[in-house]
Amino acid sequence: MPAFALEREQREWCAWLRTTAAERLRPLADKGDPGRVNRPLVAALGELGLLERLFASGALDLCLMRESLAYACTEAETALALQGLGAHPVAAHGTEAQRARWLPEVTAGRAVAAFALSEPDAGSDAAALALKAERDSGGWRLSGEKCWISNAPEADFCTVFARTTEGAGARGVTAFLVPADRSGLSGTALDMLSPHPVGTLVFDGVRVGADDVLGEPDRGFRVAMGTLNLFRPSVGAFAVGMAQAALDATVAHTARRSAFGGPLKDLQAVAHQVAEMATRTEAARLLVYGAAAAYDRGAPEVPKYSAMAKLLATETAQYVVDAAVQLHGARALRRGHLLEHLYREVRAPRIYEGATEVQRTIIAKELYR
Repeated sequence: MPAFALEREQREWCAWLRTTAAERLRPLADKGDPGRVNRPLVAALGELGLLERLFASGALDLCLMRESLAYACTEAETALALQGLGAHPVAAHGTEAQRARWLPEVTAGRAVAAFALSEPDAGSDAAALALKAERDSGGWRLSGEKCWISNAPEADFCTVFARTTEGAGARGVTAFLVPADRSGLSGTALDMLSPHPVGTLVFDGVRVGADDVLGEPDRGFRVAMGTLNLFRPSVGAFAVGMAQAALDATVAHTARRSAFGGPLKDLQAVAHQVAEMATRTEAARLLVYGAAAAYDRGAPEVPKYSAMAKLLATETAQYVVDAAVQLHGARALRRGHLLEHLYREVRAPRIYEGATEVQRTIIAKELYR
């Protein structure tokens, strides 16, 4: 990956995003019901033009948005990312009719999307999907369950991956666009460590037809992996935004907090810890940007770079936030403190969209290919 630096316009845009997230989006996030879709927040993202930009720009832009929003408002970052994740298959693989029906609603912040891939026994092993799509008079009937689905069960439509050919592994999966009002579709919310709109979806003979297919039958795994290759570096960007917020809070705290006769920053153990936090954060940021730039120029090694970016950035953010909590002491454990919030937020990205162990497996396969 070649070295590069952000242009002045990009840096100014990121600064605007951080300010807007703090001043306009943070208050909306605070008013939301934990664990539920915050529709006013989604609508504000649409009004600001950020949702439209999701589908009109490249991977680097997506990373800059996610990092900048995460720095000041993780809820806004997550709402934006979930709209992109759920609707990107429609933008990239949908028919003209599918795109005309849903994309304007998504970009305006009026429709909420979900990406329904994971199942109770098929999370990291996405090729092991068991949700059945059985042929039925020119279409299919979906039967089974999806789990750990963001925006479920409140989403207005879901991109659903189901098995259309038994015993075919990744080659027997089809992607469907399923509106939430389809008969037989239900779901329940899950109570998570960090309260996000995450739930299950139950398909009891849900009818889908040829008009609901995204891409081609039995080639839905390509739809899923293409989406994840785009979004994995931006998960890393989300992590970098959180790491930077924790780092900045730690620099400010250790500069003003006195202990043992002087500010904490004068203790070598503290100063070296902060230096390590800063170095790892910057290294993760550069790898994320590099992976996004590789995606935008169509580099052949995108799966490897995407996996590397997600792996390093999410593991780095976990380290930085944990170190920040340690240097802040007990105050960081109090409900409502920035680091208490980040400590809960930072854990999930090491699991979703391919766990850390899966990223290492992808990287190794690409190296030995």
